[in-house]
Amino acid sequence: MEAPSTLLQLSLSSSSSLGLLLLLLLLVQLPSMASCHEEMKSIYVGQRVLPVRLGRPAFGPESLAFDHRGDGPFTGVSNGRILRWRGAQRGWTEFAHNHKHETVAMCAAKKRLVVPESACGRPLGLQFHRASGDLYYGDAYLGLMRVGRRGGLAEAVATEAGGAPLNFVNAVEVDQETGLVYFTDSSATYQRSDYIMIILTGEATGRLLRYDPATGSAAVLASGLSFPNGVALSADGTHVVVAETTRCRLLRHWLRGPAAGTTEPFADLPGYPDNVRRAGDGGYYWVALNRDKSWLEQGTTPRSVAAVRVHAETGVVVEALRGLGNATVSEVLERPGGALWLGSVDTPYVGLFKIGL
Repeated sequence: MEAPSTLLQLSLSSSSSLGLLLLLLLLVQLPSMASCHEEMKSIYVGQRVLPVRLGRPAFGPESLAFDHRGDGPFTGVSNGRILRWRGAQRGWTEFAHNHKHETVAMCAAKKRLVVPESACGRPLGLQFHRASGDLYYGDAYLGLMRVGRRGGLAEAVATEAGGAPLNFVNAVEVDQETGLVYFTDSSATYQRSDYIMIILTGEATGRLLRYDPATGSAAVLASGLSFPNGVALSADGTHVVVAETTRCRLLRHWLRGPAAGTTEPFADLPGYPDNVRRAGDGGYYWVALNRDKSWLEQGTTPRSVAAVRVHAETGVVVEALRGLGNATVSEVLERPGGALWLGSVDTPYVGLFKIGL
């Protein structure tokens, strides 16, 4: 087992030259690297994270979900499959797959080779609709996917919206009351394999979308977004919060009330956000940060911020997770009892951290 301090490792690009170009351009283009939110409290994770290792060759458990019975977590991985944690004795087992695993030879279950993610699909955000037992997940290449409570073959329920194809499906949120599914399409220009180019070019072609199972169609709620990533529904269902990665902020899009249909800035963040999840009773959000703003100048330090907790009403950043080493976190999912499950798009394991231990 690898040291928890190396739990989550950043992979900036598939080539060192592109990574170097990114570093140079980030210094010029992206928001100020000056430190901020110094008033927030901190939780230093240190050696208290337990790595829950995946089976080879899968890696990159980007998002996490528990079903209506509290079983899980479930997660999507690099080979296009959805895995389920069955406990220490049974480990991870396959829960769902897409049609390519039945029709494309290199994607067959018995294959152990690492293949390009676009060949077999790449699940990102996922969440259950508890009443139906359906699991919805965003496959970056195949669209918005759905599979029943027993798992098996997942189907694509949305591949276009507003007359334009989905190009980079990312985060998913389900309204448990209505069954509506909110999700993001991060770019109309670049796919996930070229996600760095979204940042380098500063393009803003991302969209916030809503899928209605009753009609089988997806509608565009907001467009012109800069790398829209995580999405979370407010506890009262009046709005959704969306992470805009390039601009280091959260947006609030109103679904009901006098401002319905409008989008406004909600929170400035000390780093580049990935997924957003409601925390506890819904009074806060956990926002995972791929990197904090000081990383390019200072590198990784004991004070590097891996995730923050944001007040759901005011947008104030109130708490930070620190001490994960050279870390990148894609999701923080809080469970009853104070357990935090940590996802990462880069590693072959999920992190488990119990607050207070």
